[in-house]
Amino acid sequence: MAWGSGSGPEELAWSPGTVPRSPPGLEAKLGSLVLLLLLPLACGLAPLCCFRQPPSSADARSPVLSLVSCFAGGVFLATCLLDLLPDYLASISAALDRLCVTLQFPLPEFILAMGFFLVLVLEQVALAQQEPSTVPEETRALLPTASIPTPSPQPPPALPGARGAVRAGLLVLALALHAVLEGLALGLQEAEGAVLRVCLALLLHKCVVAFSLALKLLRGRLRPPAVGACLALFAAMSPLGVGLGTAVAAGAGPRQQLCRGVLEGLAAGTFLYITFLEILPQELGVPQHRVPKVILLLAGFALVTAILFIKI
Repeated sequence: MAWGSGSGPEELAWSPGTVPRSPPGLEAKLGSLVLLLLLPLACGLAPLCCFRQPPSSADARSPVLSLVSCFAGGVFLATCLLDLLPDYLASISAALDRLCVTLQFPLPEFILAMGFFLVLVLEQVALAQQEPSTVPEETRALLPTASIPTPSPQPPPALPGARGAVRAGLLVLALALHAVLEGLALGLQEAEGAVLRVCLALLLHKCVVAFSLALKLLRGRLRPPAVGACLALFAAMSPLGVGLGTAVAAGAGPRQQLCRGVLEGLAAGTFLYITFLEILPQELGVPQHRVPKVILLLAGFALVTAILFIKI
């Protein structure tokens, strides 16, 4: 049978040189996934090995940890403003153009704000569950003297360990959802340089958060196995977000591109929240070491700026 003429047999021919291409930046994402899993877990387990007894509140925030957090804040700020935001705006604009959609509403900015408020609501709900319910001082002042009962010895609250475990679980759950959105920002990147820059910011932040979380759980009198389980859950969430973002970024259709743009906006809003409501107020609100904190904040910003300038 002759195969030389006709277009049908030629369409069925298989060329051994055609190999399916892997998604862009896949190797860098796999390496980042492993680092985001192992390094925060190691930093979180360090207090379990260093402290024979639960640390006090005064020792929970060391100056070195605070300075590293300021450097991470500068990295987060530069990564968000100089890298994630421009890529997000270009991506969602291209997706809307491919769908022939013309908007009179600032949709990209609205999606960015929704990512900001999403993390804000999650964190505030978790914090509200941890705050003890007390009678306000104004209400006590309005009560007549006769209605105030005579203080008597009260029995200890029932199941304090269970209550502390519930509060710790809510805190870890909020941080885990937070970490998924952070990993999503990395998984949605395509260029290897962008993957490495986001990975650097996430590693610095997650290692500090994991160390602080372990100290907080130890002060809450949780047993070391429970602390280790909480840290493992927290460490696994960012790699999960990386995997989800990589799967979404693999789609090439206009709707998949729009979905990717929306998720990039939510992730960029997460970075804004971490920088302006989590890192900077917490670190700069403490009066000690103000000048070194500002210097390290600018150093973190300058590092990402230099990486973007030379296009690593």
